[in-house]
Amino acid sequence: MIIAMIIIFIAGYFFIAMEHTIKINKASVALLIGTLLWVIYVYLAPSTVLSVSPDTFNHYITSHPELNHHTFAVQVRHFVIDHQILESIGDIAEMLFFLLAAMTIVELIDVHGGFTYITERITTRKKRQLLWLISFITFFMSAVLDNLTTTIVMIMLTRRIVSEPRERWLFGSIIVIAANSGGAWSPIGDVTTIMLWVKGNITTNIIPQLFFPSLISMIVPVFIAQFFLRGSIKEENVQTEERENSELLLYMQKKDRLGILIFGVSILVLSPVFKGVTHLPPFIGLLLGVSLLWIYTEILYNQKEQLNENLKLRVSKVLGRVDFSTLMFFLGILLAVDALQSAGLLQQSAAFLAKHLPNVYAQGYTIGILSAIVDNVPLVAAAIGMYPVLDPAVVSTMSDPVFMQNFVEDGVFWHFLAYCAGVGGSILIIGSAAGVVFMGLEKVSFGWYLKRISLIALIGYTFGAGAYILQQAIF
Repeated sequence: MIIAMIIIFIAGYFFIAMEHTIKINKASVALLIGTLLWVIYVYLAPSTVLSVSPDTFNHYITSHPELNHHTFAVQVRHFVIDHQILESIGDIAEMLFFLLAAMTIVELIDVHGGFTYITERITTRKKRQLLWLISFITFFMSAVLDNLTTTIVMIMLTRRIVSEPRERWLFGSIIVIAANSGGAWSPIGDVTTIMLWVKGNITTNIIPQLFFPSLISMIVPVFIAQFFLRGSIKEENVQTEERENSELLLYMQKKDRLGILIFGVSILVLSPVFKGVTHLPPFIGLLLGVSLLWIYTEILYNQKEQLNENLKLRVSKVLGRVDFSTLMFFLGILLAVDALQSAGLLQQSAAFLAKHLPNVYAQGYTIGILSAIVDNVPLVAAAIGMYPVLDPAVVSTMSDPVFMQNFVEDGVFWHFLAYCAGVGGSILIIGSAAGVVFMGLEKVSFGWYLKRISLIALIGYTFGAGAYILQQAIF
């Protein structure tokens, strides 16, 4: 059954990659492999659960004494259904609700002309200069927000400036690379850095350690990609969405549009602060923000009685603009990865790396490559489980203190893992949440990204990794 899970997962990724050739929506394939893998796993679990999750399973059985008189197979089935699946759905729901809330806020700002305040200040229309400018804005914004939210915001901004679809795909691809690179050097910039930060593997010391390598991993791909662009963007090109909203914008005062922009961006920026203060998941803060922005726009429209109701883009209408197929694709992929993790396949892969790649740089680099194929979250989770954070005083008593020093708080392994897991996801479009969102928003094919972007993303990733290793050697 393990082999069957691997075959289904690989076959599913193949069909996702060939979406534009076979004319089958990638979300349907993702949901198919995600659900099928769980169906197989529920029958496989009795033979793997004691080796993969012994402590969790024993705790579950101890907590549910009513299962003691049942057979082992029945106990495992309850464990899978009542614990593992629910835990998986809970983690996935956090990401999906976060994504839904972020997309709603960004869409609200966009349809009300809020982003025009930013695009009007991006005065250059030379394509190469614009590419560099957008890349740097994305890089630094991603460190403050997170790579997922930043990608959504910047894709919507790019739509206001670049009208030619294939050129916008190039800009969007660089946005994904810049967002992932920007998120890697900040404790709150990526899901994996947040995990490492919360678990105590890293501190804010990650910022000076990873800033330069992350910057290199962004600059190199942009330098290469600029040669794909020539000339300037024509000013007369106007987006269809902007024409559709032009009548509404005539009734919107400048302060109304600016108010929605400031309100929406503040919600996104304060999301990490909300989490730090309340310790609640970030999606709670964003949903709170959506509710407040919803009330604000309702009051705003109620004051504009002269405006035709059909022109009013209330939140109830804006929700209809959200691409739910992207959410379904995201759901399917994460379900599939969690099934593989529950079956122990990801942990086995991590253990294999540790055994055959004893060098921490080789391990981290390989994990980064793997994160382009499967989700980086379970990979980092597996690495955290394999190597507990060591006390510096204990390290000195170990047989190989020099090597084990890499696993103390803010050790080389944890910093390099944060870089590789964050930046490595840019190599394939499905390798990061930012890439998946870009794929959904702009309808980019897996094959197009693979042919035109993956190599330059890999080059940037490798140069950044080399910069980190060189940095450690010198300092």
